[in-house]
Amino acid sequence: MKFFCNQKALMHSISIVQKAVSSKSTLPIIKGIYLEAYEDHLRLVGTDMEIGIDHVMEANIIEEGSIVVDARLFSEIIRRLPDYEVEVSLQENNQLLIKCAATEFNILSYNASEFPELPEIEEDQIHEISQDLFKNMIRQTVFATAQDETRPILTGVLMEIEDDILSMVALDGYRVALRKGKLNAHLNNRVVIPGKTLNEVNRIMTGEEDENIKISLTNNHALFTVGNTKLISRLLEGEFMNYNQIIPKEFKSRVKVNTRSLLDSIERASLLGKEGRNNLVKFSITDYKMVINSNSELGNVHEEILIELEGDDLQIAFNSKYFIDALKVIDDESVYLEFTTNLSPGIIKPITNDNTIYLVLPVRLSSY
Repeated sequence: MKFFCNQKALMHSISIVQKAVSSKSTLPIIKGIYLEAYEDHLRLVGTDMEIGIDHVMEANIIEEGSIVVDARLFSEIIRRLPDYEVEVSLQENNQLLIKCAATEFNILSYNASEFPELPEIEEDQIHEISQDLFKNMIRQTVFATAQDETRPILTGVLMEIEDDILSMVALDGYRVALRKGKLNAHLNNRVVIPGKTLNEVNRIMTGEEDENIKISLTNNHALFTVGNTKLISRLLEGEFMNYNQIIPKEFKSRVKVNTRSLLDSIERASLLGKEGRNNLVKFSITDYKMVINSNSELGNVHEEILIELEGDDLQIAFNSKYFIDALKVIDDESVYLEFTTNLSPGIIKPITNDNTIYLVLPVRLSSY
């Protein structure tokens, strides 16, 4: 194997596939990047057996072949080379020669036949969605996934496709994030994608408005294709909670409030939130204003913001973190807050559309 390519282009390609490489595996081959030189292309693959990233770049191929090289070492070497043409060639005893300008490295490589093959995903049924829209849908849901592994299914995001509507849902037992968007769909589907996978998909998307991301789904895997990069992930197994039964359909109090003002007030109030009380903040809602209070052994804080209220006055308390997380990803200037009772879930949603809904469970006022 022997090829020439641009240093910056090679570094860019390494940075894409390296995100899937396992740093914890005891098998050296899993800590490596698979390199395959063929025709006028260089293929790079990284996998941790849960996620695999396959990327193809242009290169001047002198001799075809394949090899596996330690991802961390290879990345560090290429990163520190000057911005010139890089020559990579396989020598005897699996030694990989890397030359660039006046610099030469000889490093150990591994037999490519030992590298695990990525699953074959049929691409006859492809869903397409705008990269910009999909990036937003990930940003506005994945933060609400569970961070512990006690209920693995909740560490993922439900992707539900019905006709041309994609619904993405994340929940962790204390909150729900729901975001809907349009896509070009060929058939209905319902799968749970690991949150880690969607974060990686978000990173490989270029965000170009004229290029869609392509999604292919099987019973066990999901394939995301962006240009010359493919990401393959295992799906999570298990029964995802019926989120439609959790989200209230009616309200007794609806508050219209400026998103930024509410976020700033809650963030200030949370500074005094006592860790043992889950960063508790209390809302006192009346006709034209909402008072936000937080108490701890360090002191107390009192915030007032102007609102428009439809319905009943209310006192209700929440974990400030859950409100802050939701408000940070809402792009609308104003939001609706909808409440039924002080023991029922609160709803946060933008006023301009019904595509985004956040649910947050309250904290009992008696514990305040």
